[in-house]
Amino acid sequence: MPKKIYQGLQSRIRNLKTPKIDVWKNKYPDRDYVVNLSTEEFTCICPKTGLPDFATIRFQYKPDKTCIELKSFKYYLIFYRSVGIFHEHLANKLLDDIVKACKPRWLQVEIIMKTRGGIDTTVVVEYPLEKG
Repeated sequence: MPKKIYQGLQSRIRNLKTPKIDVWKNKYPDRDYVVNLSTEEFTCICPKTGLPDFATIRFQYKPDKTCIELKSFKYYLIFYRSVGIFHEHLANKLLDDIVKACKPRWLQVEIIMKTRGGIDTTVVVEYPLEKG
């Protein structure tokens, strides 16, 4: 049986090549404001079973010099439809890629996975990481 894209990916998840997230120049970099983005149409693959996982994903960020361009961001999210990824890895990969693309002042990524096996999963990650 041929190896599927979701098999063995977790060990190299940080190096997963994803589509580029385009940005545009923020004309109000001197102002602190929050942008909220969300989708209820997110899907990825369970890395254990190969079955689809469904999620609502919410992004909140404070732009600095650039803002996320939404068309490229949608294509970026669609990329995950064929990727097997653990929920915790997904949240962190999304955060890393967005920070790399637009270098926000602050970012929070929240993924709310649909119930699987009777268990609900929500993962929240933030940048910059609060020192505790």
